[in-house]
Amino acid sequence: MAAGTAYTRALSPRLADCQLTHLAAAPIDIARAQAQHTAYERALADAGLAVERLPPLPDHPDGVFVEDTALILGRDAVITRPGAASRAGETASTAAGLAGAFAVHRLGAGTLDGGDVLPIGATLYVGRSARTSDEGIAALAALVGPLGYAVVPVEAQGCLHLKSGVTFAGPDGAGTPVLLHHPDWVASAPFADVEPLAVAPDEPNAANVLRVGARLFVSAEAPRTAERLARRGFDVILLDVSELHKAESGLTCMSLISEG
Repeated sequence: MAAGTAYTRALSPRLADCQLTHLAAAPIDIARAQAQHTAYERALADAGLAVERLPPLPDHPDGVFVEDTALILGRDAVITRPGAASRAGETASTAAGLAGAFAVHRLGAGTLDGGDVLPIGATLYVGRSARTSDEGIAALAALVGPLGYAVVPVEAQGCLHLKSGVTFAGPDGAGTPVLLHHPDWVASAPFADVEPLAVAPDEPNAANVLRVGARLFVSAEAPRTAERLARRGFDVILLDVSELHKAESGLTCMSLISEG
């Protein structure tokens, strides 16, 4: 029996037309990106998740980055309001794909990308970014308060999303909850009840890690950070998503995960 579900979306053949904020455009090998995405889905399945694809959006270059279009909070799903106008058309597809399994709520105002929301327990840390506005953060707080969640705004700089610069690695081998962060982009001070661990210098894709059960997926471009995590007792799995990094993607960007 699957330990949960990972919702993904097929890669668009137009990925090279994706929205970029902090990176210069670089050629993307679509065939290689597709192979890396397939390997990513296989890794999620190997970790015990059932992988379900949301409806395809071949004309939406950023459609594969499903994390930005919704938040899964237990049995509730919040459909967001992406900050890039070109992505507004993705949300209806995500809502349709999640409607059978979750109570679906819709953010009513502002802009907010799911990549700017880091849940740790019942707290949602939300990054102010070019894609997420104060109005969107306030709308999220009003929506999720009755669901039992508190919202804490966080400043991020130099990166696309909050989770480009910080993610929750989970408990280490000694049971200590670890926050992995890029200190130049996101300070650890706003985060409560976690022990901060800085990524290795010169590994800009290192802070975005994805925990599934006992496994921790880390970009293959961050071997020194992976070593730091392994020394703390994490079961680290390296994944090559180098072509997808060119689209400002991290490992969390390409799935919406419901565990348990």
